[in-house]
Formats: sequence, C-alpha cells, structure tokens
Amino acid sequence: MSYADQVFIANCRDILEHGIWDTDQEVRPKWEDGTPAHTVKKFGLINRYDLKQEFPIQTIRRMYFKSALDELFWIWQKKSNNIKELSSGVWDAWADENGSIGKAYGYQLGVKHQYPEGAFDQVDRVIYDLKHNHASRRIMTNLYNHYDLSEMALYPCAYSMTFNVSGKTLNAILNQRSQDMLTANGWNVMQYAALVHMMAKVSGLEAGELIHVIADAHIYDRHVPLVEEIISRKPFEAPKLLIDPAITDFYAFTKDSFRLEGYEAHPFDVKIPVAV
Repeated sequence: MSYADQVFIANCRDILEHGIWDTDQEVRPKWEDGTPAHTVKKFGLINRYDLKQEFPIQTIRRMYFKSALDELFWIWQKKSNNIKELSSGVWDAWADENGSIGKAYGYQLGVKHQYPEGAFDQVDRVIYDLKHNHASRRIMTNLYNHYDLSEMALYPCAYSMTFNVSGKTLNAILNQRSQDMLTANGWNVMQYAALVHMMAKVSGLEAGELIHVIADAHIYDRHVPLVEEIISRKPFEAPKLLIDPAITDFYAFTKDSFRLEGYEAHPFDVKIPVAV
C-alpha cells in the first residue's frame, strides 16, 4: 500500500484519539455561516518520506496532482501573489478585488537579496548553491517575513524549505506552522516531494528524503466524519512518478513534465467546507 496513506491514517487516528480540542477557546477561523471553526490537534508531527522508494501520494482519496503542481509553479516559478495567474480556485477566499494575496508566498520568494556572488531571489539562490556549494548548510528558503506579515492575506503555513546534499543525494525538510489535515496534508506532501525531485534533477542529484515537520496538525470539527470515512478505506499501491528526462532548467518544468504511472485511488467527490 502507499506509504503516504499509512502516514496519513496514523496521523489522523493519533489526532482523533489523543488530540486536544480548542472548543473552550475563542478561535479566529469561521465557517461560511459565521460559526466558529474549532479543531482537534496534535503538536509537533514529524513524517519522513523516502523518495527513492516511492512517490508519496494518497490513494485513499483521489488527489489532483496536476492542480497541486500548478499551485507549486505559481509560487516557486512565477513567484506570484496574484490568483489571476493560478489555474485553480484554492486561493480565491483570501484574494482581494484585484486578485492579490498581498506580500505572501510567491512574492517573498521573488524578492532579490545581495550576496557576495551577486543578487539572487530565494529560489535562484537555492539552485545556485545546489549546483556549486554541496557542503553548504545554508540552502534554505523562508516565507515568514515578520516585516511583511501585516500585508499578507494569510500568514504562510508551509513557510520554510531546507535543502541538504549528502553525497549525490538531495534531502529536504518542509517546515509547516499549521496544517489542516483534510484539505492540505496530501496536497502539500505531493507538492514538496515533486519540488525535491525538480531541484535534484536540475542540479544533477538524486532525490532522497522529504522530512515534513508540522507544528499544529489539526482536524476541523466539521471535517471529522469525512476524515473517519477516508481513513477507513483500504489503500492501493503507490504509483510511479515519471519526469521528462529532457528538462534541465527549473523554469522549464510544466504540469506536462510529470506523469503518475499506475495511479489508482478511491473517488472523493464531496465538497469540503473550508474555514477562513
């Protein structure tokens, strides 16, 4: 069975059986009808995915890999903060009348900084170091810029990537301050696993481990029945990820550069309520 399914099922069972509810507190998120959106949570989950073994995508519910890639490219390639440059509607609830989410996500990656070697934005600095500085312990990105938080529609959830080269293997840590397990966990895991594969490929390296550190891992009250139904399913085997071998430029990747061979998944056509 898919290892991503095993991890997700174990995480959700742990949260539901041993987590702490915040029903005795005032909370910021609200449902569409104005009702407070409460959660049950665990603090400090750490999950490890060996990308040499399989691609971590859930099969207990169908995941939309191409849509997840589209958002990843919107942030990491386009370095955009405007939803008009995004194909899906995942950010619609946070955008202003012009489509902007403020100085968040892609905006932060696109800001150039001065280094001894020249001016780089965060993405290009990572690529430069992965090609030239394998021994570096400083290969990372950070979206959580306190100076700009007041101008962000949503504080970054998946806020930091740390890359590290061991021999010819590229490993990475994704740090996440908060995760809505139903709507975002499977989405983020396959996105950032794909990112590690992309960075490895353009740097002449092999993708190794993706380590996912989640500070506040939570399930919303109205999501509990959906989560319980999903984690009761029997997983399928993980598919094989195929990447266009001709791509050597990070900015040349498109959604069509990737294919999942043998992907089987349970259908999931329920519209998930989103707390804002």
